[in-house]
Amino acid sequence: MSTEKEDVVESPDVHFEPLVKLQPVETKTMEENEEEIFKMRAKLFRFDLSADPPEWKERGTGEVKFLKHRKNVSYRLLMRRDKTHKICANHFLTKEMKLLPSAGSDRAWVWTVQADFADEEPKVEQLAIRFKNAENAQKFREEFEKCQALLLDKANDSLTEEMNKLTVGDEKEEEEEEAVTGSGGQSSEGQVEQETATANDDKETGTGLQEAKSQEEKKPSETD
Repeated sequence: MSTEKEDVVESPDVHFEPLVKLQPVETKTMEENEEEIFKMRAKLFRFDLSADPPEWKERGTGEVKFLKHRKNVSYRLLMRRDKTHKICANHFLTKEMKLLPSAGSDRAWVWTVQADFADEEPKVEQLAIRFKNAENAQKFREEFEKCQALLLDKANDSLTEEMNKLTVGDEKEEEEEEAVTGSGGQSSEGQVEQETATANDDKETGTGLQEAKSQEEKKPSETD
């Protein structure tokens, strides 16, 4: 059996310069000014009123997050679908929201949103979220209500600050009124004193004129 030697042809090292150089593009998630304070995997549903009859429809499975804004005290719920990362829930938490247990399940919650921006336009939505177990569902509820409590504290602080501003403003107005009243009183007293002095001067001047006139009448005439 003969052995054949295979000739290995070396390929030349060829380098082609790209015709167009693409600059790296920074992808923004619109979460740059927010801090992630909670994240957990779950499945989201929405109640479709347009269906006949209305029914719950799955909206997506992925990680639900609570995001806190770094500057103003606001909290946002954000959820993206797995793989596609398409947003399926996006709304701010408010003090008025009520997280209700789903009927027949200890690992699901239901709540109503007045303005959800998952479809870019604000919509009123009734949402339901289901977790792997009851423990995870309870953690979600605790964080949800914690954010609401912080929002309530912020509202109370803002109200107190506004009340303090009104109080300070009222005190300042009272001080200004007292200052104006005081200066007005002093001016009146000064005016009375000045009028009295003027009257006295006029009286003395009149008396002097009368005396001069009397003396002129008593003086004998030079012709006499």
